[in-house]
Amino acid sequence: MASPGIEVELLAKGHSDLGEAAPEIKASERRAAVAISDLEWREMEGDDCGFHYGDGTNEAQDNDFPTVERSRLQEMLSLLGLEAYQAQKLSLQDSLQISFDSMKNWAPQVPKDLPWHFLRKLQALNAEARNTTMVLDMPADARPAEKESQMEEEMIYWDPAEDIAADDIYSFSELPTPDMPVNPLDLLCALLLSSDSFLQQEIVLKMSLCQFALPLVLPDSENHYHTFLLWALRGVVWTWWSQTPRGLGSFREDSVVLSRVPTFAFVRMDVSSNSKSQLLNAILSLGRRQWDCFWHRDLSLGTNPREIADGLVEISWFFPSGRDDLDIFPEPVAFLNLRGDIGSHWLQFKLLTEISSAVFILTDNISKKEYKLLYSMKESTTKYYFILSPYRGKRNTNLRFLNRLTPVLKIDHSHVLVKVSSTDSEGFVRRLRAIVASVVRAPCRRVSVEDMAHAARKLGLRVDEDFEECQKAKDRMERITRKIKDVDAYRRDELRLQGDLGRKVAQVEREFCQLQWAPEPPEKHRVELRRRLLELRAQQSGQEPSMGLQDFIVGISSPSEGERQYFLRWMEWGLARVGHPRLRQPPETLLALRPKLGGASDFSEPLWPEPLGIEHFLREMGQFYESESCLVEAGRLPAGQRRFAHFPGLATELLLAGLPLELVDGGTLSIPIHWVTGLLKELHIRLDRRSRLVVLSTLGVPGTGKSTLLNTMFGLRFATGRSCRPRGAFMQLITVAEGFSQDLGCDHILAIDSGALISGALVSAGDRFELEASLATLLMGLSNVTVVSLAETRDIPPAILHAFLRLEKRGHMPNCQFVYQSLHDVPAPSPKPRERRQLLDPPGDLGRAAQVEKQSGSFRTLAGLAFCDPERQHVWHVPGLWHGAPPMAAVSLGYSEAIFELKRCLLENIRNGLSNQNKNIQQLIELVRRL
Repeated sequence: MASPGIEVELLAKGHSDLGEAAPEIKASERRAAVAISDLEWREMEGDDCGFHYGDGTNEAQDNDFPTVERSRLQEMLSLLGLEAYQAQKLSLQDSLQISFDSMKNWAPQVPKDLPWHFLRKLQALNAEARNTTMVLDMPADARPAEKESQMEEEMIYWDPAEDIAADDIYSFSELPTPDMPVNPLDLLCALLLSSDSFLQQEIVLKMSLCQFALPLVLPDSENHYHTFLLWALRGVVWTWWSQTPRGLGSFREDSVVLSRVPTFAFVRMDVSSNSKSQLLNAILSLGRRQWDCFWHRDLSLGTNPREIADGLVEISWFFPSGRDDLDIFPEPVAFLNLRGDIGSHWLQFKLLTEISSAVFILTDNISKKEYKLLYSMKESTTKYYFILSPYRGKRNTNLRFLNRLTPVLKIDHSHVLVKVSSTDSEGFVRRLRAIVASVVRAPCRRVSVEDMAHAARKLGLRVDEDFEECQKAKDRMERITRKIKDVDAYRRDELRLQGDLGRKVAQVEREFCQLQWAPEPPEKHRVELRRRLLELRAQQSGQEPSMGLQDFIVGISSPSEGERQYFLRWMEWGLARVGHPRLRQPPETLLALRPKLGGASDFSEPLWPEPLGIEHFLREMGQFYESESCLVEAGRLPAGQRRFAHFPGLATELLLAGLPLELVDGGTLSIPIHWVTGLLKELHIRLDRRSRLVVLSTLGVPGTGKSTLLNTMFGLRFATGRSCRPRGAFMQLITVAEGFSQDLGCDHILAIDSGALISGALVSAGDRFELEASLATLLMGLSNVTVVSLAETRDIPPAILHAFLRLEKRGHMPNCQFVYQSLHDVPAPSPKPRERRQLLDPPGDLGRAAQVEKQSGSFRTLAGLAFCDPERQHVWHVPGLWHGAPPMAAVSLGYSEAIFELKRCLLENIRNGLSNQNKNIQQLIELVRRL
């Protein structure tokens, strides 16, 4: 007899919406799960469900399916223009090249435009990146009437992206055509299947910043295996509020791959009138404003049938912020969504049951076939919940099968929920949240993505990082990081040239440089400084590279480009874990680590603790090269006895592969001139005839969004965040597509991020201020274009004002753009022309700066000095970065669009020659030496 609780709920709620006819199921979803053994089938009641795997009855029918699906994938790749990227995958560097399309906000017109349009939008963190609508040349009224009617008829039902109807098991919907856009999930799957590991990682990272659900298991019906995307998810790092049992809390930062959290899976069995994706979005959204983390049928193009994305498993997380009014759950929770029916994707369903704390099964009816599928899970320890929307006449059947499943799945009436059109949606979501919260509070399974990958391997799924190059690079990283017990001790013992010896060298070089510019420098003092410098360089050169540095050099010297790239990524993550603790204080506490900027301070001390990173190993290589070059130049070391002459070549390969390299040493706040010129010379050799450069720099105090601006604009990898960023200035190379370089007037753009060099020190800070002003002068002097990032309308750092005056005196002024970035969620109105002019007219500041610099001239304002017309796009207002409150906030659409407009203007200025004369690398080397 059925459970009374289950029967009462079904009788009470099952009378609504029962007159709808159950739609047919997509043919591919009628296939049973081959993972269930014959013995298990025989153990179950009945044998007439139509699945006879042992006797070959359906063999011909089964053999037909892979052929159809295989051609379907190939046709989809061909439709999207991605067939050419199956043998040689699309790379991250390919996707970041600047081309004609970088300067216009274009809309795709044919399906082959869609992958590139998606990548451009995603790079810009645009919340509308998943919209695959095409702008067609054919007017809407010229569309075939039958096709319009067919699409309207499909929309009458529920989500074809969730449940695709077919007239019979041999009928298949046509592939998308130019007048029938591609489902966004198909586009995502096709693009991931066509991308190399590093582009996959970038796609997933940018999707996480947009708060999109991330791919976890990527289906590939063409090759009959599915891929678990462990590597692709490794770059995703979140910061959330972590509450201890004692009530104390702090911010915790960690990779989603390593954090163990309760996990809840939502799946569909056969047909469901309810949308899993909409339910998940409602659970994750606070208030009436729903964020569409999971793509669903009510979104644009959500009704387009999926062709290759069935079997895709997506993942998303909820992270608490520490605010009671915002936190739906008290700790991080993961949610999984399987696209397609569990009967057709049994392997993925089996994985979800092994990694989830609870599984929610959405279905309209439970038939004998579905009952047998669930019966096979009798050994599972996972909690199961049913969300039903039964059809008329099926109520008794559902009761009968639920009654049989009660002891098998260990469920009761509280595990069965009914949702029909008359159900209060908000109340139903609250009930689902309460169930999730109760499971989280009780002892339950907690897994990390690494744990999920381990379970996937056992089931025979392919894991994307389980191959030789990646594992060799990981092993080499672990040999280095396992020796790091204490970061300060490791720096002292393994990176010896950056300790007291390196600081002494930098101080002597600074004094020597200042002496050169003195009107009448005393020769005796010059000779003494030169002697001391060579002594210190000889001490450095006499050191041997440590074992850690040697292992690092071997890692970046690998003949395999792929292995080098894997090694660098592994090093970034490995050093991040050992370089600073996972638990951190709130951002306000970090500000307290900064010294008082109004008085003098020791500029060899960091403004906040600098984490150990790849730059420290490259900095050590630079010091070995620098000391050796200095001795060769002084005639104290024969050129034939050099041991480190190949170091700049190794570092240049990393720059060409997309790694930011240090231009200004963050440890001593000085420029290692031999090392930097050595890098640029090697770059000139590597680029050969494509060595025309435009230098683009950003200046501003930390926390004004400089690095995020460049990363969003060009897809770069500059470090962001006050607590984890290195101190030095970094440079990264952006390639201009060959077909566009002639029109733009350069072959590459060298982007320079000033990092934490400009702290806003006042003139009264003495040496600190002078150092900041000199570095600002240097970076602006190297640049064709400078973006000054400001947090407040009056917040132009004094060092930058003085840099403008010094460059005006030398007759070199870059094209300047002033960007005011709102640091709050509330959007501020864009400044009016008069307000823009006031922004560049700091009263008295420039005059006082001119007096300090002992200059007099006709200029009265910064606008006049920087050759800016405030009314002609030299002053920009950028809305706040986040839409909502972090960590569950997405990047705001206004921010993304404003940054794109700034990028378009910068490229337009470069093309029109408004950025001063473009340089080749040889000219840049000379400029570095002069400045």
